[in-house]
Amino acid sequence: MSIIQAIILAIIEGITEFLPISSTGHMIIGSSLMGIASDPFTKMFTVAIQFGAILSVIVLYWRKFLPKSGNMQETFNFYLKLIVAFIPAAVIGFLLNDTIDLLLERVDVVGYALIAGGIFFLYVDKIFHKNETYSDQNISYPSALKVGFFQTIAMVPGVSRSAATIIGGLSQKLNKKTAAEFSFFLAVPTMFAATLYKMYKFYDEGGSFGQNEVTLLIIGNIVAFIVAILAIKSFISFLTKNGFKVFGYYRIVVGIIILVLYYMGVGLSVV
Repeated sequence: MSIIQAIILAIIEGITEFLPISSTGHMIIGSSLMGIASDPFTKMFTVAIQFGAILSVIVLYWRKFLPKSGNMQETFNFYLKLIVAFIPAAVIGFLLNDTIDLLLERVDVVGYALIAGGIFFLYVDKIFHKNETYSDQNISYPSALKVGFFQTIAMVPGVSRSAATIIGGLSQKLNKKTAAEFSFFLAVPTMFAATLYKMYKFYDEGGSFGQNEVTLLIIGNIVAFIVAILAIKSFISFLTKNGFKVFGYYRIVVGIIILVLYYMGVGLSVV
């Protein structure tokens, strides 16, 4: 992988990670077109640069993550809710690890999941339109757990972690802004765990972290961090004003492209 290729993938990660359009699907297209999708380092890199995206959430919402003077209980409750929401993915991911790995080899699954989610997104605004009558809310512990179970759906590649958790939040009568922000917060423990696991697995299977690999990871995370900040700010504003329909159409188009290339025999590989 060259520095230019690392920057391109990091830009894709930064833009797509927090949007409900599946970063996996876009990584497939990007890395395959560059001819590096099957490289073990690429597969690790596309997960490891999520760390940069995680930092963007912490920086943008630092008031949520840092203890408040005289109000430690609120911060404690915030972290505890994230832990509660993270548990389903941690448990189910551990129990179904082999099944998930098999799904990750199915490019066609990514395409179909993108299309199915896209069709659903065409109707999301109508289904949950009453949620917008509520002001910004604090999510409860039971609701956090339910959103956590929705996150497990994203273990099917192409579903999109962001999409699954936002829909989960909407199902708990959160408005779009609150649901999207909790999705961002939940990404921190989820993506941090995924990053550590992927890097450990890469090393355990004989991968090396030489000077070149470390340089690419540093550059990738910096770029992903900067782009993700811009993406999150734009997404919240766009989502509040315009809803999900445009993301639905976009998912359908990308899903069709992936399936057409797949059935034409073009060398796409899940990263």
